[in-house]
Amino acid sequence: MSDSSASSGAGGTHSERRRVPRYSLIATAEIIEPSSGVHLSGRVSEIGHSGCYFDVLNVLPPKTRLRIRISRDQGSFVSEAQVIYAQEGMGMGLVFVNTAPDQIAILDSWLAELHS
Repeated sequence: MSDSSASSGAGGTHSERRRVPRYSLIATAEIIEPSSGVHLSGRVSEIGHSGCYFDVLNVLPPKTRLRIRISRDQGSFVSEAQVIYAQEGMGMGLVFVNTAPDQIAILDSWLAELHS
């Protein structure tokens, strides 16, 4: 993204453009890019109703469609997702897409727990 699309803060951050809050959450995660079969394991460090931040060294390009599974003690959340931005050597911002209603219920329960 160009600098002009970022907020005028210290270089602008992706969190400044989020429409919904994200919460700190450390959970293991796996993503699969269906067309190539690329499989990456990492962790989620932030999560919100519409997406998450996936910590991983090897990133995929923005707009890549994938499937993500986030696992924690209380079970797993699975959804299709798309890479919104990538930070080489750090991770990727993902947006959840076409999430099944039963998976939204799992995510909502996690967010309620994190919000309290």
